Amino acid sequence: MTIALSEEPVISLRGMEAANERFRLGPLDCDIPSGMVTVIVGPNGSGKSTLFRTLLGLEPILGGEAELLGERLDAALGDDFKTRIGLLTENPHPYEDGMTAEEKGRFASLWYPGWSWERYRKLLRKFDVDGRMKLSKMSKGMRRKAELSAVLAHDPELLLLDEPSSGLDPFAWKIMLEELRRYMEPGNRTLVVATHITEEVKRLADYILFLYRGKTLGMYEKDRLFDEWRTVIVQGAEASLIARTPGLQGMEEAGSGVYRIEVNEAEAAESWLNGCGFQVLGVQRMELEDILSCLIRKEEQRR
Repeated sequence: MTIALSEEPVISLRGMEAANERFRLGPLDCDIPSGMVTVIVGPNGSGKSTLFRTLLGLEPILGGEAELLGERLDAALGDDFKTRIGLLTENPHPYEDGMTAEEKGRFASLWYPGWSWERYRKLLRKFDVDGRMKLSKMSKGMRRKAELSAVLAHDPELLLLDEPSSGLDPFAWKIMLEELRRYMEPGNRTLVVATHITEEVKRLADYILFLYRGKTLGMYEKDRLFDEWRTVIVQGAEASLIARTPGLQGMEEAGSGVYRIEVNEAEAAESWLNGCGFQVLGVQRMELEDILSCLIRKEEQRR
């Protein structure tokens, strides 16, 4: 699904390709809207981390074009644009192991003009992080909280978070959501999150971008996605007629003339089925995992 944007996207990809020794990404065509929260969803190995690394210039672009914050990403672009971006990687940086949270802050403050010690220390206190403890001595969740504090402390225009809640307990997870909502309040910031946590998608996302095997499976407005995708159980239908159902995304026979179908135009599909004289036995909202499975199945059939 193509999203019509009312203003210039913060990220624009046109046939972009990237690769490393283990993985190939793209070609990708999509726009990430500015001022919104876009959540990237996909199985492990879909390319979420590679995409983030490419946008930060850590993986070379091998084909196509990419624009970030109005700048075209190429060899001629310097590193100044990175000061406008906050990146939280899925795995911690080993070179920081010997640092304390306070020392990590000193190091980061050298790179980011917008760095605020007041904001950083306030976040550390809120997350209950001891700034004097070495990062390598912290638990996974504690270190994640220190990293989140650092990435928010310089007030970036664009925030890229790769599995931000990894290792967080429920209390810290709630604080993280509160801080991300506070980050978005001014209206001129953009948040892109890669996550496996369905509840994070439901609570944060304005848009959802599905990624699989280095390719996009579609980008959707979250509310419309959950409103329009349904599983419908219908009886008295023939497969050839079901194939004409508006918005049909998948179907399987459940036996005795009963079919289970997946649609992304729920109202039109149910109206059409009733108009054909079929008996609709049930309609159920599809969960995020079901929608992703359906999109993957369609992609595999296409391949």
